Amino acid sequence: MILIDFYRVPADAVGWYILPFAAGNMLGPLLLGRLFDTVGRKVMIASTYAVSGVLLAATAYLFSRNLLSARQLTMAWMIVFFFASAAASSAYLTVSETFPLELRALAIAFFYPIGTAVGGIAGPLVFGMLIDAGSRASVATGYWIGAAMMIGAAAVEAFWGVAAERQPLEAVSRPLALVD
Repeated sequence: MILIDFYRVPADAVGWYILPFAAGNMLGPLLLGRLFDTVGRKVMIASTYAVSGVLLAATAYLFSRNLLSARQLTMAWMIVFFFASAAASSAYLTVSETFPLELRALAIAFFYPIGTAVGGIAGPLVFGMLIDAGSRASVATGYWIGAAMMIGAAAVEAFWGVAAERQPLEAVSRPLALVD
């Protein structure tokens, strides 16, 4: 069995590997956020999911070929998270906006925890099993699957997304209490 020492990070270096994830997650929505209302949510959600999927696929390829150091892989993930976090943040809000006013809070309260739970439970379990398999190819397969899912999300948004930018929320979805 081939052990992946790549994931064994010295305790004194853990901060260096965690902070880029936090930076990518914070900076993506912060720096790209205004584009979702100016360029358009449908376009931006689709494109940020597509970019993050393509970047993760490139990361999977480089990782599978043993062409990345631990720091380079961390930086690649930071860039992927930069785009994916912006996409996911806006997608959750856009989903809630497609529901009538009376149901918006319930919609976001329903969709966000389910998405977080699925990713937060399935992700570590799946990647734990892939890492335990002891090969780069198995871990890279997890990255390929994640990349395909993000590119799939981009396609779903491109075809079925709602253009909600610069519109009153009542124009996106009429309130149930609205009387004609």
